[in-house]
Amino acid sequence: MGKTDPAILATMRPAHQGLRVPDREAAIAWYCDKLAMRVTRAFTLGPLTFTELEFASGGEFKLELASGGGEDDRPDGEGLMESFARHGWHHFALWVDDVDETVSVLRNRNVRITLDPTDNQDWKVRVAFFSDPWGNVTELLQPI
Repeated sequence: MGKTDPAILATMRPAHQGLRVPDREAAIAWYCDKLAMRVTRAFTLGPLTFTELEFASGGEFKLELASGGGEDDRPDGEGLMESFARHGWHHFALWVDDVDETVSVLRNRNVRITLDPTDNQDWKVRVAFFSDPWGNVTELLQPI
């Protein structure tokens, strides 16, 4: 069947999450300081600069910051449930060994927690949410 074979779809796997940020240096500092990420590479394409960040755990999945002029601001002080009112990508999720301890560390680093750790019995996970200073949402997951 070649290239039209639907089995090719089974080769898809996560590579990176693109994230638009208003201030490249501030975003790099926040993600490196608060989440212990590190810059792996950067390049410019037209008016935008793309900066790839790697999690301390390594792995193939990266966070790609896109910066440069022309972005729109998100509503200030928006809570988790209000943030679901917008169309488009809402959040990305990270597996952690201990949601409660991770949230405690993030709180000590002055990260805004938008949903305290709670159990979701339907999905058999403990879950919490936080956001960066620009309103980008991340979910933490732990199997229960």
